[in-house]
Amino acid sequence: MRASIAITLIVVLFSRCGKEEESVLAVPTEQAFGFNQPEHFPPPHYTFTNNPLTKQGFELGRKLFFDPILSLDNSLSCGTCHSQVHAFADHGTAFSLGVNGAVGTRNSPAISNMAWYPAFMWDGGINHIEIMPVAPITSPIEMKETMTNVVVKLLSDPVYPGLFNAAFGSSEVTDQKILFALAQYMGNLVSSDSKYDRYILGKESYTAQETEGLNLFRTHCESCHNEPLTSDFSYRNNGLAGGYETDFGRYLITQEESDKGKFKVPSLRNVALTYPYMHDGRLFTLTAVIDHYSENLVTVGNTDPSLTPMNFTSSQKEALDAFLQTLTDYTYISNPLYAE
Repeated sequence: MRASIAITLIVVLFSRCGKEEESVLAVPTEQAFGFNQPEHFPPPHYTFTNNPLTKQGFELGRKLFFDPILSLDNSLSCGTCHSQVHAFADHGTAFSLGVNGAVGTRNSPAISNMAWYPAFMWDGGINHIEIMPVAPITSPIEMKETMTNVVVKLLSDPVYPGLFNAAFGSSEVTDQKILFALAQYMGNLVSSDSKYDRYILGKESYTAQETEGLNLFRTHCESCHNEPLTSDFSYRNNGLAGGYETDFGRYLITQEESDKGKFKVPSLRNVALTYPYMHDGRLFTLTAVIDHYSENLVTVGNTDPSLTPMNFTSSQKEALDAFLQTLTDYTYISNPLYAE
């Protein structure tokens, strides 16, 4: 059912383009705001080709991201569950609360480097950054709103029509423009200035312990958490006990038995700030995560065959933890450009 909903959303939203899309996309090139392409990153998946990036569009997307007007009762914003100081994760909370106290079913993932993501959500049910916000906005356990009503509220707001005019050359508010603006903001949330990044670029040195942790990571973890984005964006069952008794993960999208209990491999950037971990937020510390892969793996039907207990020593666990700490990007979490 969720797969069909996602397909329907894509058909509905992009069937509205026509002449309106032509005017939306006709943004003068001299207004280009700029995109930060880190020199050690691969080419991004999303390139703003059909959604030309402008300063006004980015700023509109930032305002929308932090505005509770996107929720049914104007109580929750995207930023409510994605806090910049915690790398845009819902810090310390296994399941976020939605409108009227509804409790979510999955841990809110951290947000960074989304322009490199081929798909979104733990199960990959949304395949485009310009569509992704529809899911939380319309979810009955999150913001519980409709895109139609969001458009009505923004049109009646004294400020937003002018902001849409500045961003898109028309004060008309449409669902597509809303999603374009949000994509401009989210697509520019680039995290690339951690100690790890400076080490890769030869600008900073690692301690002996951090170097040992990096070597352990490259030996045991990088097959899934590819550098430098620290994810291969695949879907895997990582051996959690009871990992898919109540949530079938990727299977909900593909209906393939082999996908039961598989969830997207998350990026580990800023991982020290984004606890709790796993799709259901069951592990609250990096120590618990390392212990899981070291000796607590459970082999079930779809557990990834590449995963076997790694049996790290206590000093190896400390080294891995030290390396993971170097993935924290303090520039990213304090950048005023990204702030509310």
